[in-house]
Amino acid sequence: MNKTIAAGALGLALAFPGAALAAAAGPSLGPVPLEFVFFACVLAGVAIFHIHTLRVAVTGAIVIALYKILFSPFKTGAGLAGFAGHLGHEWVVLVNLLLLLLGFALLADLFEKSEVPAVLPRFLPDDWKGGFVLLVCVFVLSGFLDNIAAAMIGGAVAHTVFKGRVHIGYLAALVAASNGGGAGSVVGDTTTTMMWIAGVRPQEVLEAYIGASVALLVFGIPAALKQHAWQPIQKDADAGVHIDWARVAIVVFILAAAIAVNVTVNLRYTEQADAFPFLGAAVWLALLACAPLRVPNWGLLPGATKGSVFLLSLVLCASMMPVEHLPAASWPSALGLGFLSAVFDNIPLTALALRQGGYDWGFLAYAVGFGGSMIWFGSSAGVALSNMYPEARSVGLWLRHGWHVPVAYVAGFFVMLATIGFNPGTQLKGSAAPVAPAVAASAATAASGD
Repeated sequence: MNKTIAAGALGLALAFPGAALAAAAGPSLGPVPLEFVFFACVLAGVAIFHIHTLRVAVTGAIVIALYKILFSPFKTGAGLAGFAGHLGHEWVVLVNLLLLLLGFALLADLFEKSEVPAVLPRFLPDDWKGGFVLLVCVFVLSGFLDNIAAAMIGGAVAHTVFKGRVHIGYLAALVAASNGGGAGSVVGDTTTTMMWIAGVRPQEVLEAYIGASVALLVFGIPAALKQHAWQPIQKDADAGVHIDWARVAIVVFILAAAIAVNVTVNLRYTEQADAFPFLGAAVWLALLACAPLRVPNWGLLPGATKGSVFLLSLVLCASMMPVEHLPAASWPSALGLGFLSAVFDNIPLTALALRQGGYDWGFLAYAVGFGGSMIWFGSSAGVALSNMYPEARSVGLWLRHGWHVPVAYVAGFFVMLATIGFNPGTQLKGSAAPVAPAVAASAATAASGD
């Protein structure tokens, strides 16, 4: 346990060396602020005591908040006033995540009960390629849907076509497909939407699909083969299946409302995008408006709420870390951010990178978007799917059976580096210098293969 905590603290310190040394306002353990040590303890507790993840995460958030209030000031000030100011800045992200996780849990249930998944065996290949095609479908869906929704829909289909026996390695692949599919679209992931709002052009993010497509092949084929050996896909649709078109229409309406609000707010009301949880509110308004037609399964909310509070606790913990800046923008930094995203909320990481500038935004989108797939709680899609499949809440099992995800991440990243190279993107207003000449030279050398 102590070794795990020490390793976690060291990893966080190495990832943010400048931040660790610069954050001298509060007590530290050598060069490492104590906040990082506490956060490492929380992550170690989640990994070891996976049956009690909610208690560990909530307790960790309370302990870190109390420590910050008493001993280490927030960016917004010291004491309770500083904590209130911090929550005033973070509440939109937290509420949005909560509404989306709960809303899409109900949406996935509506989709499964529509019996559309039950007729899919007529169209999916009968062997391992059926599982791979499903991953491709989730990947494509996530390009224009929120990755939580794509993962939940994929999980609902998998539950039906695999008779409820879904391998953990395949669950990891579903999460990776949803995160990878959203990495190249400015409406497919919160981080890419943040880039769009900040001024990054959509075509700069689009190049992330080069790495994501390679990764899909690398993790998708082994996962589909493993799932086929564990539980083959259903060959024929059940007799007497009748699609409930009303439920299908409700699902389409909710997703359309979410997409429309997301695009409209970001295009027309950029300054207000961070002031209110528009996306989550849109999903719930659409759900409630359709409730008279088909009542959602409200009984799912208690279980989904537990998983959601777990993720929100980790996001809150991450937001309280004294991270002021990232290492110099370069392809190694972007690669490292992907691994860090597996344990550290990618939203503040993306915000810091946008403020710093100098990144190739396609590389950053791929790294922070796909990287969270490596651990079940590394992304909101993973947490949402684990609410549907509680057996996935084990870091050890996820890494053991989902080994193909980190391998795919590295493979996709270096294919991008070899084919298009790391080139600093749009210089954003208020950001630092694009990139140091030495960093640009090293990126060009790496891309050329020398």
